[in-house]
Amino acid sequence: MEARQRRSFTDDYKRQAVDLVTSSGRSIGSVAKELGLRDSVLRRWVEQRWAGREPTATARRPTTQATVPSADLAAEIARLQRENERLRMERDILKKSIAIFAGTRT
Repeated sequence: MEARQRRSFTDDYKRQAVDLVTSSGRSIGSVAKELGLRDSVLRRWVEQRWAGREPTATARRPTTQATVPSADLAAEIARLQRENERLRMERDILKKSIAIFAGTRT
Protein backbone atom coordinates (compact mmCIF):
# COMPACT_ATOMS: atom_id res chain seq x y z
CA MET A 1 0.00 0.00 0.00
CA GLU A 2 1.47 3.32 -1.06
CA ALA A 3 1.28 6.34 1.25
CA ARG A 4 -0.27 9.49 -0.17
CA GLN A 5 2.04 12.41 -0.73
CA ARG A 6 0.92 15.61 1.01
CA ARG A 7 0.60 18.45 -1.47
CA SER A 8 1.97 21.86 -0.61
CA PHE A 9 0.85 25.15 -2.11
CA THR A 10 2.64 28.46 -2.39
CA ASP A 11 1.35 31.48 -0.50
CA ASP A 12 0.60 33.20 -3.80
CA TYR A 13 -1.54 30.27 -4.96
CA LYS A 14 -3.50 30.35 -1.69
CA ARG A 15 -4.13 34.09 -2.00
CA GLN A 16 -5.32 33.68 -5.58
CA ALA A 17 -7.67 30.86 -4.59
CA VAL A 18 -9.16 32.93 -1.76
CA ASP A 19 -9.49 35.95 -4.06
CA LEU A 20 -11.33 33.77 -6.56
CA VAL A 21 -13.87 32.79 -3.89
CA THR A 22 -14.38 36.32 -2.58
CA SER A 23 -14.47 38.14 -5.92
CA SER A 24 -16.54 35.68 -7.95
CA GLY A 25 -19.35 35.23 -5.44
CA ARG A 26 -19.25 31.49 -6.06
CA SER A 27 -19.37 28.93 -3.30
CA ILE A 28 -16.25 27.54 -1.71
CA GLY A 29 -17.27 24.06 -2.86
CA SER A 30 -17.52 24.98 -6.53
CA VAL A 31 -14.20 26.86 -6.53
CA ALA A 32 -12.49 24.02 -4.64
CA LYS A 33 -13.82 21.49 -7.14
CA GLU A 34 -12.57 23.60 -10.05
CA LEU A 35 -9.10 23.90 -8.49
CA GLY A 36 -8.93 20.23 -7.46
CA LEU A 37 -8.90 21.01 -3.73
CA ARG A 38 -10.89 19.72 -0.82
CA ASP A 39 -13.61 22.06 0.46
CA SER A 40 -12.12 22.03 3.95
CA VAL A 41 -8.71 23.21 2.73
CA LEU A 42 -10.09 26.18 0.82
CA ARG A 43 -12.52 27.01 3.65
CA ARG A 44 -9.60 27.12 6.11
CA TRP A 45 -7.68 29.48 3.81
CA VAL A 46 -10.72 31.77 3.51
CA GLU A 47 -11.31 31.77 7.28
CA GLN A 48 -7.65 32.62 7.88
CA ARG A 49 -7.95 35.53 5.47
CA TRP A 50 -11.13 36.79 7.20
CA ALA A 51 -9.43 36.51 10.58
CA GLY A 52 -6.73 38.86 9.35
CA ARG A 53 -4.08 36.21 8.90
CA GLU A 54 -2.73 35.46 5.47
CA PRO A 55 -2.86 31.75 4.63
CA THR A 56 0.76 30.64 4.60
CA ALA A 57 2.49 27.39 3.89
CA THR A 58 3.54 27.11 7.54
CA ALA A 59 0.09 27.87 8.97
CA ARG A 60 -1.82 24.91 10.29
CA ARG A 61 -5.21 24.64 11.92
CA PRO A 62 -6.02 27.56 14.20
CA THR A 63 -5.54 26.90 17.88
CA THR A 64 -8.54 26.67 20.16
CA GLN A 65 -7.02 28.93 22.79
CA ALA A 66 -8.86 32.15 23.50
CA THR A 67 -7.19 35.18 22.04
CA VAL A 68 -6.32 38.16 24.18
CA PRO A 69 -8.09 41.31 23.00
CA SER A 70 -5.84 44.04 21.70
CA ALA A 71 -5.30 47.22 23.72
CA ASP A 72 -7.60 49.19 21.40
CA LEU A 73 -10.35 46.63 21.75
CA ALA A 74 -9.96 46.50 25.53
CA ALA A 75 -10.13 50.30 25.73
CA GLU A 76 -13.28 50.34 23.60
CA ILE A 77 -14.91 47.68 25.79
CA ALA A 78 -14.05 49.66 28.93
CA ARG A 79 -15.49 52.86 27.40
CA LEU A 80 -18.71 51.10 26.44
CA GLN A 81 -19.06 49.60 29.92
CA ARG A 82 -18.69 53.07 31.49
CA GLU A 83 -21.24 54.51 29.09
CA ASN A 84 -23.62 51.64 29.80
CA GLU A 85 -23.35 52.24 33.55
CA ARG A 86 -24.01 55.97 33.09
CA LEU A 87 -27.08 55.28 30.97
CA ARG A 88 -28.44 52.84 33.58
CA MET A 89 -28.00 55.49 36.26
CA GLU A 90 -29.83 58.10 34.15
CA ARG A 91 -32.65 55.64 33.47
CA ASP A 92 -33.01 54.88 37.18
CA ILE A 93 -33.10 58.60 38.04
CA LEU A 94 -35.88 59.12 35.50
CA LYS A 95 -37.87 56.19 36.92
CA LYS A 96 -37.65 57.66 40.43
CA SER A 97 -38.57 61.16 39.25
CA ILE A 98 -41.68 59.88 37.49
CA ALA A 99 -42.90 58.48 40.79
CA ILE A 100 -42.40 61.87 42.44
CA PHE A 101 -44.03 63.92 39.68
CA ALA A 102 -46.86 61.45 39.07
CA GLY A 103 -48.11 61.92 42.62
CA THR A 104 -51.29 63.90 43.19
CA ARG A 105 -51.03 67.66 43.63
CA THR A 106 -52.80 69.23 46.52
